[in-house]
Amino acid sequence: MITIFLLSCAGMIGVSEQRLIAGKKIAFERDKGNCLACHVIADGESPGNIGPVLSALSKRFNNKQLLRGQIWDATQFNPNTSMPPFGKNKIISEDEIDQLVDYLWSLE
Repeated sequence: MITIFLLSCAGMIGVSEQRLIAGKKIAFERDKGNCLACHVIADGESPGNIGPVLSALSKRFNNKQLLRGQIWDATQFNPNTSMPPFGKNKIISEDEIDQLVDYLWSLE
């Protein structure tokens, strides 16, 4: 069973636990987001260390749209990034990106 703690931070009101669970699944699945290949995420197994730790993203990004843009195509912010353009290259769908953003935004 996956346990996710809902935060009362701005932008999380109205986000269902089911949606956060779906976002976490996308983040952890190797054939989807596979965020753990490069990032440390709380309770993730065998994380990578290429990218920054994925926590407190609401403090690093001014809003969820900026985080979404980073996931959609990180090259728009850094042309030399090693992060794949998940949306631009259709690695994950629009809805999956939105679920992933909701989940990542919820992390402390």
